[in-house]
Amino acid sequence: MPADAAAARSWACRSPARGSAGIRRRRTGPRDREAALHFLGGHTADILGDRAITQTKMTISQRAEVDGVEVDVVCTGRFYDFCARHEGAWKIVRRQPIYEKDRLDVVDPAATLSLDPQLLGRFPVGYRHLGYLQTKAGFTVKTGLPGLAGEVVRRLYAEGAQWLDGSSSTPGAPH
Repeated sequence: MPADAAAARSWACRSPARGSAGIRRRRTGPRDREAALHFLGGHTADILGDRAITQTKMTISQRAEVDGVEVDVVCTGRFYDFCARHEGAWKIVRRQPIYEKDRLDVVDPAATLSLDPQLLGRFPVGYRHLGYLQTKAGFTVKTGLPGLAGEVVRRLYAEGAQWLDGSSSTPGAPH
């Protein structure tokens, strides 16, 4: 991964994940507060010269306690990647998740959980339950991330088109 590569995520930490050091830090991150799994699915690539925009279907599954009740959150979406051929190999220079939909399930069917509608309402529909769970786990969760529709995802697609056609020398800033 190039040293200036960036990976966006829903939760914020003290410093952004940049380059290999950011990836290593994420691998050794706050595991005591999360049990998350990322599954990758189908993949497409638009390639023009030494640049590409790729999209990969993804599912995030996370188990945690919310107000003393064990829950599972499943969030589906896509990784929208800005790629470049770097020293003869393809590298991701920016990864931006697009959150499409999510859900929260109580693990024990006998348990009940009431969600705070004000906290739930802080997050867009694509990752509202994931944001809720991560906030309750102590993370600072970003709001306004790309979803299926809206200005943020339109801006992301415009940045992708400019990156691919070479009219932009940078892949834009992660949202």
